[in-house]
Amino acid sequence: MIRKFSLVALMFMVVSAPVMADRIKDMARVKGVRSNQLLGYGLVVGLDGTGDKAPFTNQTFRNMMTQFGVTIPEGVNPNLSNVAAVTIHAELPAFAKPGQEIDITVSSIGNADSLRGGSLLMSPLKGADGQVYAMAQGSLVVGGFGASGADGSRISVNVPSVGRIPNGASIEREVTSPFAKGDTITFNLLRADFTTARRMVEVINDTLGSDMAYAHDATSVSVKAPRDPSQRVSFLSILENLEVDPAEEAAKVVINSRTGTIVVGQNVKVSPAAVTHGNLTVTIAENPQVNQPNPFTDGETVVTPNSQIAITEEPARMFNFGPAVTLNDIVQAVNQVGAAPGDVMAVLEALKQAGALRAELIVI
Repeated sequence: MIRKFSLVALMFMVVSAPVMADRIKDMARVKGVRSNQLLGYGLVVGLDGTGDKAPFTNQTFRNMMTQFGVTIPEGVNPNLSNVAAVTIHAELPAFAKPGQEIDITVSSIGNADSLRGGSLLMSPLKGADGQVYAMAQGSLVVGGFGASGADGSRISVNVPSVGRIPNGASIEREVTSPFAKGDTITFNLLRADFTTARRMVEVINDTLGSDMAYAHDATSVSVKAPRDPSQRVSFLSILENLEVDPAEEAAKVVINSRTGTIVVGQNVKVSPAAVTHGNLTVTIAENPQVNQPNPFTDGETVVTPNSQIAITEEPARMFNFGPAVTLNDIVQAVNQVGAAPGDVMAVLEALKQAGALRAELIVI
């Protein structure tokens, strides 16, 4: 038996395209205009024997029946194989109004095998403040499927214990938005950058007039806006479609140690350095020796391990980087040497420790 230790990896060297102008709506979000998370608990009924048998499911079922005037005698354990306790979560969009509908996701929290074919009973969805913002109910759409045999064998496709209900919740309460309050509208950049914030201020002032916009920091840019909500909507429509040239990203090298993926940014440079790195292969061969006892003796068969270890090291090749090396030079040097992604990781880490790699090295 022969075992070889080798590194199988994948490397991508990404060359960034020239910076192009982006719309403000693509690089920033309006302060206060955000979605909110909703969470609820309920029962899914009508399952084909795939429900759960958790104690909290039994308790919830009893409480629900009591609300409808039906009392289940103590000591009687109803068969709830067609009922499952679930959690419901949804996202309440900004400016959502009562009467509108949103999609919901339903997930089993017990030991239910599948939610396929079930219907969610009316359940309240609450926000982080404990207030009810929507009511959920409807038939589930489950993409997963599971089947089991009498001998205990089981097969499943995707996840049958999670389903969705399109337009399954009706909004009952509106979230107050600060959009129409104050004399300014503030944009928060998705990626903080002082240069991008300055360029955004310049573009807005060139379009609307001087001193209309000002930057708070590397993330926030405020713009003077009309107080009338209708005018503010039109004003924001103009602003979010203005195009701004974002600043170039900082020099970074990102290494995924699990997959062997390496991404090198455009602005990465290497100071003068010489690198040599060889490939090492370890081979272990197992050839056990079997020793038989002599005839008509009380001896036992003995297996003696016999391991042979061989180490093969390919000749190391040296390559050097000149001053102010560009990304294209790095890629060409690595390709000429034929280094594997694992070798490139070791080289980049060594260059960083030597102070020759002028970039931030990030390992994920």
